Amino acid sequence: QAQVRRMGTGQMREIALLTAGNLVSGAPDRRSDAYLFDIQLDILRKGLAPEGLELTPVRWADPAMDWTRFAAVLVNCAWDYQDRHEEFLATLDRIAGLGVPVFNDPKTVRWNIRKTYLREFEAKGIAVIPTLWPEAPSADDIAEAMRVFGADDVVLKRQVGGGARAQVRYNRANMPAPGPVMDRSGMIQPFVPAIASEGEYSFLFVDGEFSHVLLKRPKSGDYRIQEAYGGTSVTVEPTPADRAAAQAVLDVMDAPPLYARVDMVRGQDGGLMLMELEVLEPYLYPVQGPQIGAMLGKALARKLG
Repeated sequence: QAQVRRMGTGQMREIALLTAGNLVSGAPDRRSDAYLFDIQLDILRKGLAPEGLELTPVRWADPAMDWTRFAAVLVNCAWDYQDRHEEFLATLDRIAGLGVPVFNDPKTVRWNIRKTYLREFEAKGIAVIPTLWPEAPSADDIAEAMRVFGADDVVLKRQVGGGARAQVRYNRANMPAPGPVMDRSGMIQPFVPAIASEGEYSFLFVDGEFSHVLLKRPKSGDYRIQEAYGGTSVTVEPTPADRAAAQAVLDVMDAPPLYARVDMVRGQDGGLMLMELEVLEPYLYPVQGPQIGAMLGKALARKLG
């Protein structure tokens, strides 16, 4: 550590890693999957240290934090933003307003936090899952989605959310009772069979450069690929066509974000469709691609100069 501190300007620059309150060490309500955060933190620290950057976990909702002490702020571990997203966005704006660089930047995070951004990708020629966007989802919207999609199997999700939280799958044998089915803005998509049979692909990028790709599979009888629901992940070698499909998502953006995860699933035509572009708080799967720590360190150092 002493040797690292003598590199560059001779002093480590401190980088804040925004976290959920229930991720920090010693939290009484620490998440059951917090060990994933610990693993990622360790790999990112090792990747940033050779660049003279020291990573410090900080609760994003800490009202007493002096953000000006940091050379930059990384957003991507604030896993509890969903129910307080306006407060979260206001915090990012406040930090940036102090002149502290935020990655990914507040404008990009604000755009990405609501999944209506998928409509922009579709307009630019990126294949996405067909979606209806009811602001107050009801049983009538579920029935309408089945009619519009010509599907007997649909999935209701939150427009602002992640981790399959509050997600519900409906079919003709499992229709909701009349009335509201969600207490916030929602999105309804046809169920894509490949999510259960093949799995979901997650392509990881740093500053537009490809790092690695995961194939995430649900447990038997489920479709949710998250580890909390029994899902598993394996590193795979993408075909040129699949990798190009993921790269195309970033290529239509104005500028590549510092970190991005492109989640995709295979459509009936054999090509990959965009499920989600995560530039807010993606887990980076650093065990499967440990080089991503060094890639992030180099890219961040370049941006900070």
